Amino acid sequence: MDLQLTSTEEELIKEILEESYRELLMEIARTDHREFRHDLREREQVLKALLNKLSGVTATRKAG
Repeated sequence: MDLQLTSTEEELIKEILEESYRELLMEIARTDHREFRHDLREREQVLKALLNKLSGVTATRKAG
């Protein structure tokens, strides 16, 4: 999939994902239920991967 974003859109998405990631980490820390914590950890990995992809795109765009 090829998604074309303006730099403003890209920054907004990155900001939203970073905020969600921080909130998710706090939720994981407060969760006692093992199964639910496992599900949250999986979500954390997906969010982290998305942030890494966006950072890679940003770095590529700035370098290019």
